Amino acid sequence: MAVSSMLSGTAQAHFQELIPSTNVVDQTTGKNVHFDMIFTHPTDMGPTMEMKRPVQFGMQVDGKKTDLSDQLMRHDVDSKEAYQADVTLPRPAGYVFYLEPQPYYEPAEGKYIVQYTKTVIDAFGDGSNWDQMVGFPVEIEPLTRPYGLWAGNSFSGVVKHNGKAVPFAEIEVEFKNDGSITLPNGSFSTQIIKADANGTFTYTAPWAGWWVFAALIEDGTLPTPDGKENVPVERGGVLWVKTENPVKTAN
Repeated sequence: MAVSSMLSGTAQAHFQELIPSTNVVDQTTGKNVHFDMIFTHPTDMGPTMEMKRPVQFGMQVDGKKTDLSDQLMRHDVDSKEAYQADVTLPRPAGYVFYLEPQPYYEPAEGKYIVQYTKTVIDAFGDGSNWDQMVGFPVEIEPLTRPYGLWAGNSFSGVVKHNGKAVPFAEIEVEFKNDGSITLPNGSFSTQIIKADANGTFTYTAPWAGWWVFAALIEDGTLPTPDGKENVPVERGGVLWVKTENPVKTAN
């Protein structure tokens, strides 16, 4: 596939990245996992937006949360504030890593954006708790195990707001473009799907890579930075999953 150039003049969706170096930890990977946290447009490979230090960053195992904010390291991208972290997974388990960013004011849209973001890692073949919920105001509950996915597999989830399913919720879908994918035109940058009457959605990832699902709901208001008016807050439940190509054995 040809190298993509950044699209101009097209609508671009904001996505909070929380991408680990692996989503399956085993004897070949070791226990250490590196995380990149950038606020950007992943399919279009930018632009990058300013990301203030997160409100919270942590992991959940068997329903118990561990604060990992002391692991956050500032690591600017394109001269914009971004973060990294290195975390050691101590034992076999299903780990949900979660990130709550500070509200981002988008003057072009006249609103704040808060994307409650998570990703799931399986450690040493544990295979459990991949559907555990963190308790964010807006959150996606996986119905499909969010790791061990082939390219071409379908992923399903339920959009929940304050713990209740959201009928016909809108979900934006993008992928982390490494420059190897060329888009036919700007409409391909962000895929738009809707949940059904039970808040359930399904999407089939066409190729290998990191894919992000963002369920967006307007909820509440906050004052603008100058304090002159209150504007809507768009709260997003964001989930990152990875699909893989098969490794073929030589004959």
